[in-house]
Amino acid sequence: MAQIGQINQLKIVKEVEFGLYLDGGDLGEILLPARYVPAKAQVGQMIDAFIHLDSQDRLVATTDKPLAQIGEVAYLKVSDVNRTGAFLDWGMPKDLLVPYAEQRVPMEKGRFYCVYLYIDKSGRIAASSKLSLHLKETNDNFKSGQPVKLMVVSRSNMGYTALIDGTHLGLIHNSDILQPLRMGQKMQGYIKGIRPDHRINLTLQKRGQEAQDELGLMILAVLEANDGVSELTDKSTPQQIFDRYRVSKASYKKALGRLLSAKKITITPEKITLNH
Repeated sequence: MAQIGQINQLKIVKEVEFGLYLDGGDLGEILLPARYVPAKAQVGQMIDAFIHLDSQDRLVATTDKPLAQIGEVAYLKVSDVNRTGAFLDWGMPKDLLVPYAEQRVPMEKGRFYCVYLYIDKSGRIAASSKLSLHLKETNDNFKSGQPVKLMVVSRSNMGYTALIDGTHLGLIHNSDILQPLRMGQKMQGYIKGIRPDHRINLTLQKRGQEAQDELGLMILAVLEANDGVSELTDKSTPQQIFDRYRVSKASYKKALGRLLSAKKITITPEKITLNH
């Protein structure tokens, strides 16, 4: 069955002067206006089309791709604000409405916000910046150390809330933030752990033995590429270490300690030297 607010693969059932009609199943035949019809499209073929509502709330199809679909979170710009709510540019002719009741903070024209797309009670496509109303904040299935895809969606006194694999929300605590983050930023992250209340803690750095082994190999590679010498010691600043290796100073010192114990390096206050 064809889904409103989604890209669907639909069959061309009829050609008319002003476009094509596509088989929308229970939604009926849906018009694909002529300006969106691909070259050589013929009746009987299957075509990828996004179903949405036009300015008169009629179902219509397009081969243009929106910036987000139903069930997804996107970082979108407010194009206008009026008595109804805020309207977002999502790459479609008709802007996307965020009702006032679905705004986590009052939205302002020209600013960007992370929003979740959904179908409202009237059957229209809408968006919400109250992500916790639409996404899960608790989970017991994620495992500590598990790699996940993250998107930064909001900021609080405790840290940054991030979207996890497009389905859940978790927290990157301030103590785990080693780099500037921005709203809408996408990155690789890891499950740090599940709290007693089943909420999810996140980290941007690998943890455990595997992470230390990888960091050790990186340090050795840097030494080999610089004639066996590095001035980045365990006395260097956290920022200098992060700029080079994207890890905390504590992680760096642990990796150096393992290499020192393995007699692969020599450390002095001024430099690290690769042992041959």
